[in-house]
Amino acid sequence: MFGRHPHHPGRHGGHHGAPFGRHPFGFHGGHEGHHRRGGRMGRFFDHGDLRLVVLKLIADKPSHGYELIKAVETAAGGAYTPSPGVIYPTLTLLEELGYVTAADAGGGKKLYTITDEGQAFLEANSQPVHGLFTRMAEAAAQSAAFSPQIMRARENLKTALRLKLTSGSLTPEQIAAIAKVMDDAAAAIEGV
Repeated sequence: MFGRHPHHPGRHGGHHGAPFGRHPFGFHGGHEGHHRRGGRMGRFFDHGDLRLVVLKLIADKPSHGYELIKAVETAAGGAYTPSPGVIYPTLTLLEELGYVTAADAGGGKKLYTITDEGQAFLEANSQPVHGLFTRMAEAAAQSAAFSPQIMRARENLKTALRLKLTSGSLTPEQIAAIAKVMDDAAAAIEGV
């Protein structure tokens, strides 16, 4: 079933009957490899850590999957952004464990809310949760991705591109010019 990997013992297996080994979210090694900004693959969280982060974010504010992706990205200062292929299986697992519920919010979206069982589990793991958010805050402090100047410039570029692309049909010359400007900007940024 998606949300589980063949090498994990599963919900009812593992050591001491807990999912994913000795602890419900696998604090015994292993890694979750996820996408970091800049296109590099890396391991930002140990195996199971993202589940605790997502559970804490849902406890703070019931959220949709996309909102959770953005919340993790913001908490990590842009140093890490979980993909939908990581977030949605994590949410499915949290739901299967009884730690969250999902309500249809229309438009194909689900609103995830923590359960009493999830809240109790989160409280029992408050120390690792605190450590994870401290580590993300440290990463954010070292990340320039969310500096006001870069965020403003990035949003300006996205808005200008969106407006140009939706304003009507573009000529081949306009398309080539837009692509060149973007390629030149990318080259200039790499050279900084």
